[in-house]
Amino acid sequence: PSRITARVRMGLGASRVVDIEREVHLGGPIHSKGVLILSGYISGRFLPAVPLSMSASIVFEQSYGGVDGDSASSAELYALISALAEAPISQGFAVTGSVNQLGEVQAIGGVNDKIEGFFDICMRRGLTGDQGVLIPAANVKHLMLRQDVVDAVERGMFAIYPVEHIEEGVELLMGAPAGKRGEDGRFPKGTIFARTEERLAAFAENQRRFASEGIDGNGDRKS
Repeated sequence: PSRITARVRMGLGASRVVDIEREVHLGGPIHSKGVLILSGYISGRFLPAVPLSMSASIVFEQSYGGVDGDSASSAELYALISALAEAPISQGFAVTGSVNQLGEVQAIGGVNDKIEGFFDICMRRGLTGDQGVLIPAANVKHLMLRQDVVDAVERGMFAIYPVEHIEEGVELLMGAPAGKRGEDGRFPKGTIFARTEERLAAFAENQRRFASEGIDGNGDRKS
């Protein structure tokens, strides 16, 4: 498995998610498309009536070969939401799955190999009962796992979580409710999505303040 990290800050102008793999010519077109989809999800899910002012970067840490495909796009979105909400992700989980702009988690290839590969690492480091893999629900019908993996799942020492929508994964990975908009148009206070939207709202407010005070992208006052 690879480790994905995301960093966020206030941006000036249009919201942008920088795909570091693409910037250094290690990312293929399908992977780059997946990263662009993340911006579509964020802008459609949070503050839909407010221009977003977010600058973010996403990278596969210590990956020096080419990266392509969109099977990590759900993991990238979880990392981005985690950074925005300042909610840490449990490191006992692995994630695979493509995601669309509506937050629907979509099927990927090689699901058995991916589960078994993470299971083998957990076995070498020691099973704790808290480890598992999030997979697209659409891939459940493709599961043909080794018997040792099946046995570990039956004993409660390893888990496989079928996920249909990004909200389900957020709650598993971050250990808190994702949140649904109420009749007042707000997410319940303290939920992951409320914290995400509050952070984005703060970015937008700061951007408006800087613009009204004539401060440029370097923090200097325009003459």
